[in-house]
Amino acid sequence: MKICRFGDNRLGILDGDKVRDVTPALAVLPTCQYPLPQHDLLIAHLDAVRARIFEIAADAPIVADADLTLLSPVANPGKIIAAPVNYQKHLKEVLDSPALHHDNQINHIQRAGLFLKAPSSLVGAADGVALIKLDRRNDHEVELAVVIGRTASNVREEEALSYVAGYCIGLDITIRGPEERSFRKSPDSYTVLGPWLVTTDELSNPGTLGFSIQVNGEVRQQSNTSDLILGVEQLIAFASSFYTLHPGDVIITGTPEGVGSIQPGDSMLAQMDGIGQMRVEVRAAPQPVGR
Repeated sequence: MKICRFGDNRLGILDGDKVRDVTPALAVLPTCQYPLPQHDLLIAHLDAVRARIFEIAADAPIVADADLTLLSPVANPGKIIAAPVNYQKHLKEVLDSPALHHDNQINHIQRAGLFLKAPSSLVGAADGVALIKLDRRNDHEVELAVVIGRTASNVREEEALSYVAGYCIGLDITIRGPEERSFRKSPDSYTVLGPWLVTTDELSNPGTLGFSIQVNGEVRQQSNTSDLILGVEQLIAFASSFYTLHPGDVIITGTPEGVGSIQPGDSMLAQMDGIGQMRVEVRAAPQPVGR
């Protein structure tokens, strides 16, 4: 099943090349009171929501294309966990280019570990990317995003995929510079997730997915998840050995070689086998007004 969020926090499923509005299925979600849970409510109860979707989908209205403004498929991830230099060719690319590493220490992922991005950086495809620090280089990075489906701690690699709710395309937008990764990668809109969540019954093997990104029609990055240094199972095991993972937590798995600069006015088209494609527009964020 391909599940999306759109418009005014409505819920949809992909039916062929159209989206059906199945928002009434959200009625099965429990009511929460303060303090709110540490997980995403939809992802935590995805099985119940999907069961209700199956009951109502045939009669659900089709959403007009003009109304399909795609939000992030996950509304409230507790954590966005990211994998640095997790493709061998990208590792070499970063090491060889001062414009990418800025004298930061670059280690193999097994030594560098993972890092966190602010959940406030998360947007959907229709929101677009609003660039800040326009005097510095802002880069696109396309990657497979893994959405955790149930609480996980100290997970073994051989069991890791059973903790996954589904997969999305992820864009990890990056400001180049000397600061720590999490700081440079966490401005508002610098994490794009979409276009929908593909559940594991439709995508059972995340280890052989071809993917690419074009900017203004030019292919910039093109690779396959088979080239990951640490695959999805290893990343889940690695992350869960440090953090408890909760439903809705997102792991973005790393980007291949070919990262490049984006500017206001650019149009990015990201594609991934088994998931689909999403177009994301780039604009300038409102700039500070001088005193």
